[in-house]
This record gives sequence, C-alpha cells and structure tokens, in this order.
Amino acid sequence: MAQARSGLNRPNLYRILSPEGNPELRTISLILHNLGYRLSVQPIQRSPGN
Repeated sequence: MAQARSGLNRPNLYRILSPEGNPELRTISLILHNLGYRLSVQPIQRSPGN
C-alpha cells in the first residue's frame, strides 16, 4: 500500500527502510502521509520533581 500511494517502488522502499538505509525525514513523512498518518513532535511528559 505504501508503495502504490507514495510513488516509490518496492526495491526503493526496502532499501530506504532497511537497517542500512538512511531515509530523509521528508521520505518518512511522505510514506506516513500516504498511509494516512502524520509525524508529530510532542514534549516529553516529565514526572513532578524532575
């Protein structure tokens, strides 16, 4: 599904997402977007006293 919606072919997806891959944030964002997700940044919830 990610392949069809992202416009990336299967070998490229495997290469990008492999342990040796080094995907750009833009690529991860594109894949997630096409799967119906978004990447977000949230502050760490700290416990009282920290």
